[in-house]
Amino acid sequence: MYIQVGEDLKEVIITRKKTTRNTYMRVKEDGKVYVSTNILVSDKKVLSILQEHQKDLLRMSNIQEKKKAYQEKFFYLGKEYDIIYTNYKEISLGENKVFVGRDMDIAKWYRKQAETLFKERLDYYYNLFTYNIPYPRLRLRTMKSRWGVCNVREKIVTLNIELMKKKPECLDYVVVHELSHLIEANHSSRFWKVVEENYPNYKKVRKELKDYE
Repeated sequence: MYIQVGEDLKEVIITRKKTTRNTYMRVKEDGKVYVSTNILVSDKKVLSILQEHQKDLLRMSNIQEKKKAYQEKFFYLGKEYDIIYTNYKEISLGENKVFVGRDMDIAKWYRKQAETLFKERLDYYYNLFTYNIPYPRLRLRTMKSRWGVCNVREKIVTLNIELMKKKPECLDYVVVHELSHLIEANHSSRFWKVVEENYPNYKKVRKELKDYE
């Protein structure tokens, strides 16, 4: 099954289960529309539902296109660089260009930079934090849907390596956000009060990160 979304014809992948009560739709990175629904819902009904939610499908499709375009570019701490490939086994930042060795693993390079920077920012905000909290272990991962995670029980803060591509204030906000979970595990009003106390500009930065999501 296919459906027209904006100017694109997209394939529809349907998963049916007895336990699924409602119909859910999502446009994924591969550009296809994924639908989860009940086994009694026909293809015709699914198509009708998708047609009714054209605006939502277009919005989700645009978000995925934006992410794809973003991933194909080179960003470092919020600045975009034109990529120049070289025969050297290194990555070197210029004023507006980045010189990348053809055999370089860019993901590994980002991780190496993050190992130092993320630890520095975690230490900085931990020492300034207005509450007495245990010092958490730091983990680095590349995550698709979250900028950071705090395991309150194990006292582990995990930060998304993709933050290396965002402005420094985005990293700082996420660090404070996760440290605040060591005071409040949920997202209650008290939690956001802790965040604001330690990072007053959090609303502006949070919106920028959500716009990317």
